[in-house]
Amino acid sequence: MQEDKSFKHNIVMENREKVAVTGVLDVISFDEDVIVIETEMGILIIKGENLHVNSLNLEKGNMDIDGSVFCLNYDEKGHGERNSLFGRIFK
Repeated sequence: MQEDKSFKHNIVMENREKVAVTGVLDVISFDEDVIVIETEMGILIIKGENLHVNSLNLEKGNMDIDGSVFCLNYDEKGHGERNSLFGRIFK
């Protein structure tokens, strides 16, 4: 029997230095400049500098990030389509 993993999706940012995200389904990629995650509301791209994932709990759908955040962007076209997102990132 498959377990339903649906979470409410929220983003809380404090001084553009700390970000708490709920509704996280999966982490697609991350490094110090870009974090790409799949959320209940689509693909979320977080851009910044010195980004660090402090905690990640996929069972609860939570993620905490520190660093200098420049941009939070949802990828509408890539909603649920990981290959198209990667195709655009690595063009």
